[in-house]
Amino acid sequence: MAIEHLTKETFLEKVFNFEKNQEWKYEGSIPCIIDFYADWCGPCKMVAPILEELSKEYEGKINVYKIDTEAEQELAGAFGIRSIPSMLFVPMNEQPQMAVGALPKDSLKKAIGDVLLKMN
Repeated sequence: MAIEHLTKETFLEKVFNFEKNQEWKYEGSIPCIIDFYADWCGPCKMVAPILEELSKEYEGKINVYKIDTEAEQELAGAFGIRSIPSMLFVPMNEQPQMAVGALPKDSLKKAIGDVLLKMN
């Protein structure tokens, strides 16, 4: 499955409906990573192909989403995104965790194992 770009509408439906819920409540059926990026951001471009690879490697286990912080400023604001790339790791039953910066593939795989799939 290809990486899906989220709008506010699809974010509310697939990730977190912050208009209905005060408390975090994940709407997805499998864990996800959300990449907050912008087209002009160099490090974001470096991470993009790695995320493509990971979405294939972990197909069916996690979803990978992208949010364009320029187009979706309300979503970026809702998560207090100050620098990009920022990645939100969303496990099934726990609070999401934010990682800031262009992480190498090894670090992303470790975070997927530790935070999303609990494969310690």
